[in-house]
Amino acid sequence: MGFVLLPLIIIIITIALIIVFKAIKIVPESRVYIIEKLGKYDQSLESGLNFINPFFDKVSRVVSLKEQVVDFPPQPVITKDNATMQIDTIIYFQITDPKLYTYGIERPISAIENLTATTLRNIIGDMTVDQTLTSRDVINTNMRVELDEATDPWGIKVNRVELKSIIPPADIRSAMEKEMKAEREKRANILEAQARRESAILVAEGEKQAAILRAEAKKEQQIKEAEGEAEAILSIQKAKAEALRLLRESDPTAEVLALKGMETFEKVADGKSTKIIIPSNMQNLASMVTAFAELNEKQVNKPETK
Repeated sequence: MGFVLLPLIIIIITIALIIVFKAIKIVPESRVYIIEKLGKYDQSLESGLNFINPFFDKVSRVVSLKEQVVDFPPQPVITKDNATMQIDTIIYFQITDPKLYTYGIERPISAIENLTATTLRNIIGDMTVDQTLTSRDVINTNMRVELDEATDPWGIKVNRVELKSIIPPADIRSAMEKEMKAEREKRANILEAQARRESAILVAEGEKQAAILRAEAKKEQQIKEAEGEAEAILSIQKAKAEALRLLRESDPTAEVLALKGMETFEKVADGKSTKIIIPSNMQNLASMVTAFAELNEKQVNKPETK
């Protein structure tokens, strides 16, 4: 009898273990298990250890709560000035309500792609080519707001929208390249003109400084020459004053003064002057000198007496 019950007990234990293993659900971090009971939503299992009814409950869907990135292919978009642009969009979104994400819409990623294309056409349709190329931030912000509002009933939050690339038509690209080339040449010409202007200013400034230095040097030279001449005149006057002082102190006689006057007259009458004015005392001195000469000549010519 015991040998008959043993296999039955083993089978019962095995079935019990299988039921227990099926009842235990370990949910990883950042994951949510959607549980349905008899085909109807029952609960959402958060991360950690969970238990379910293995006979009536089943895992309908595993939802990731991590932020996800979807890169959609380029979409043809017509601008306000009738130019067809190819725009590549990247969407960053996160699931905030796993139940709404599971039961709110069928194929949510495809729905987001179509919604993105529609929203992009509406926004770009009110902008020109130049505005489209220079207003990436505005487009990104407007798209994020509209997509986030549209996907909220689906349990999806759009965190960020980025325009990966904006490709204008070939003719517009060619015109833009020519415009950029002309702008670069313009900037180069402006920089060259500014360089020449600054060079001319520096040269003129250098010439100005050189002229100022030359003028200051000439001024200093003239001042030095004038100071030298003044010192020379002062030295001569001091010498003359000293000579007169010594002459007064020696108490000269009239004959000495007359001889000094003769010496002065000789210097005056050195042939360089065309007109000489002789003072009266000099005339008297000349007469006296003549008388001395005649007297001396008589003494020489007087015959000897025997």
